[in-house]
Amino acid sequence: MKKTIHKADTRGHANHGWLKSHHTFSFAGYQNIERMNFGMLRVLNDDVVQPKMGFGTHPHRNMEIISIPISGALSHKDSMDNKRAIEVGEVQVMSAGTGLTHSEFNDSKTDEVNFLQLWIIPEKQEVEPYYNQKFFEEEERKNKFQTLVSPRTNQVEGSLPINQQGYIAMIDLDAGIDTEYELKNGAYFFLIDGEVEVADEILYKRDAIGITETDNIVIKAIKKSKLLVIDVPMI
Repeated sequence: MKKTIHKADTRGHANHGWLKSHHTFSFAGYQNIERMNFGMLRVLNDDVVQPKMGFGTHPHRNMEIISIPISGALSHKDSMDNKRAIEVGEVQVMSAGTGLTHSEFNDSKTDEVNFLQLWIIPEKQEVEPYYNQKFFEEEERKNKFQTLVSPRTNQVEGSLPINQQGYIAMIDLDAGIDTEYELKNGAYFFLIDGEVEVADEILYKRDAIGITETDNIVIKAIKKSKLLVIDVPMI
């Protein structure tokens, strides 16, 4: 088994006033040659957007982009005529493919928005752009893994598709619960909240561990926890 541990306080950080962002991997002004990616997972940003602020219209191409709100709601508008808000409990997927533009905005006058944005390198370039979002029932991830995203070519029922052999799952663990995760590729465990032990390593809020070269991982919840798993090809 091979482990790569990324503690929360080792992430890159940017404070633009309207946006505060923590970068797990090199992004924009944060460049670290030792933190470029975990396999096909290229970006994992933990963003907080201030009220009545947001990202202006900007382009993407040949990237699978997944957004997961943690708190608040983020309005979305894109060149495919999608105009919707993404709320807590929902997941948004965009296959940028041949190219698209979009904007994201916090419409609230009082509340921040906190969301995770993931970029996964696609297995196929120049695909037709695609957008979707879905609400996932909380009860379906209580002490069990709920698949949010899976490969378009081998899609798990009820999940959102991406153009890569990658899977994203979430689990809400009660304190004292033990479980196992079966790896499909290499797995990157990102603790959204709580305290867990993953493969004999203790993770606190926003800590992460990437694991390869094994088939199963034991996870023990020390406190009530929310854990995200990004399972992606390593090459």
